Amino acid sequence: MNEKSMKHDIPLWKRLLSESTVSPDTLPWPPSARREKLERVTSRYPMRINPYYLGLIREENDPIYRQCVPDIRELDDTGAEADPLNEEGHSPVYGLTHRYPDRVLLLVSSECAMYCRFCNRKRKVGRGSMVTDTSIERGINYIRAHEEVRDVLLSGGDPLLLEDARLREILSAIHAITHVEIIRIGTRVPCTLPQRVTPELAALLQKFHPLYINIHFNHPLEITPESSLACNRLADVGIPLGCQTVLLKGVNDDVNIMGPLMRKLLTIRVKPYYLFHGDPARGTSHFRTSVNRGLNIIRGLQGHTSGLSVPHFAIDLLGGGGKVPLLPDYLTGQDGDNLLATNYAGKHYRHPNGSDD
Repeated sequence: MNEKSMKHDIPLWKRLLSESTVSPDTLPWPPSARREKLERVTSRYPMRINPYYLGLIREENDPIYRQCVPDIRELDDTGAEADPLNEEGHSPVYGLTHRYPDRVLLLVSSECAMYCRFCNRKRKVGRGSMVTDTSIERGINYIRAHEEVRDVLLSGGDPLLLEDARLREILSAIHAITHVEIIRIGTRVPCTLPQRVTPELAALLQKFHPLYINIHFNHPLEITPESSLACNRLADVGIPLGCQTVLLKGVNDDVNIMGPLMRKLLTIRVKPYYLFHGDPARGTSHFRTSVNRGLNIIRGLQGHTSGLSVPHFAIDLLGGGGKVPLLPDYLTGQDGDNLLATNYAGKHYRHPNGSDD
C-alpha cells in the first residue's frame, strides 16, 4: 500500500487534526515580530487550530481569529483566577466535579479540536495529565456509589475527540448505572471540526438515549454547510441539541451579531440554551464584558425575535457558587393589586397581580 492510499484510509477528521497549526510562527499573521512574542503565550497555554477552523478566518482580528489565535494579553492575570469556578474544590475524585445535588461533570478528554483562547479550563486543557484512564474509571465508580446522581455531563477537553470505541466504553458504563437518568455531552466539535461527526459516530451515540448534546457556537460565521450537516446528523438520530454561547468582547458582544447567531442556530436544529458571561479565568480577561452588556443583548432579543431564539443569560459565580440566571428588569414595581411592567418596546403597563389565597 503506497503512502497516498494509506493517507486516504485515515478519516478526514483525523487528517485535519494532524495538520493543525500548533505554533504562531506558521501563521500568515500577525507580523513576524509579534509572532515571536506569542511563543511566550503558547508556552503557557497550548495552541491548536485545525485547517477547517483556520479556513473560517477572513482577516486578522476578525471574530474567528480572536477565538483561536494567541494574544499577548493572555499573559495578563489581573483580576483573574486559575480555577474561577472552584472545580477542584468540588472534586471528590480527580476529574469529577460534584457541585449540584443530583448531577456531576466528568472529564473524559484532555484535547480539543481547537484550543479556544477564552477557555475557562485553559489551566489544564491540552495536557495529558488532565484526564487518564484511571481518573475516568474512578469517576465512574464514584457515580455508581452515589445514587443521588441522576444526570452526568461528559466534558473535557472535548469528549467527541475520543475514538468511537473508547467513547462507547465510557457511555456504556455510565448508561448501565440504574440511577443515572440522562447523559449529556459538552462539545465544540460540531462547530470547530464538524467532519468528526460521521454517520458512524451518530449511530453510536443513538444507542445511549436519553442523550443530550450541548454545542458551543459563538458567531454566525461558524455556521457553515459543514457544521450544519454535523448538527443535522446528530438531530436526525434523535439527540436534542442546545447551544451554550459565551459573551466575548470583540467577537459577539453586540445584539446585531447575537441575534443572527441565535436565529441561525434554530435553522440547524440547535436550541439556544445559555449565554454565559465570561468567567474570570486566567488568560481570558481581555474577552470579558460587563454584565450589563449581556443584559442589554437579552433586552435586544426579547420580543424582537422568537422566544426560541432567546437564551438564558447567566453568570457562573466566582468560587463555585454555581449558575445564576439574569434578566433585564421588566418588572418595575407594584401599585396596590397591580404590577408595573415595561415591555420589550419600552412601553409601560399595569397588570393584575392575582392572589395565592
